[in-house]
Amino acid sequence: MAKRKSSGFFESVKTVVYALLIALVIRTVAFEPFNIPSGSMLPTLEIGDYLFVSKFSYGYSQHSLPLSLPLIPGRILFSEPERGDVAVFKLPSDNKTDYIKRIVGLPSDKIQVKYGRLKINGKTVDRRKIKDYLMLGEFGQSGKVTRYIETLPNGKTYAILEMSDQGPLDNTGVYIVPDNHYFAMGDNRDNSQDSRVQTQVGFIPKKNLVGRAEILFFSKNDNARWWEIWKWPSAIRADRFFQKII
Repeated sequence: MAKRKSSGFFESVKTVVYALLIALVIRTVAFEPFNIPSGSMLPTLEIGDYLFVSKFSYGYSQHSLPLSLPLIPGRILFSEPERGDVAVFKLPSDNKTDYIKRIVGLPSDKIQVKYGRLKINGKTVDRRKIKDYLMLGEFGQSGKVTRYIETLPNGKTYAILEMSDQGPLDNTGVYIVPDNHYFAMGDNRDNSQDSRVQTQVGFIPKKNLVGRAEILFFSKNDNARWWEIWKWPSAIRADRFFQKII
């Protein structure tokens, strides 16, 4: 009887180990979940959104592996990001912190922001004003922020927020994107530390790309902690479940 119980225990352990290994492989080569901790990608992504990032979209580097283990030299099976992709990458200044921004500049592009307008290779990117975005403050107050639809040269469209066209990052010099690097910006243009801040983020090396944001699968606001089950109905944003990220 004791032998049978021991055998059953080890079988259970083996099953759990196999399940963990399968989950690790899926997380490494296919899809990895991420959550959004800041408002730098509003209105596209909100604080409390949970999304899946495809690890295979841009191929694999050491940053595709757990703990960024240095087992992959450079990048393998590489596919070039498209202008307008919402991408997760390791912050170049520490190679550890996960950032999520929108790629607007490709290698050799000339990028500039002038009076709040994005310019790519000397041409001003089209933007069209739409209904204002209602932004909630941390103390429950609300305010309207100007919202635009921006259209990149490849036809990719998405919404951005602009509190003003005279902010600290609304007038920049010209950034020339180096080979094997990319230029990324947050959709919440006046509240995003991105490639415009060269000392903190700067250009994103190809090897630092983690993957492309694909599907928003869950979303909740800050009104309920995970253990406060009775508050879930008011905290969960079910209308955002299973949305494709554009």
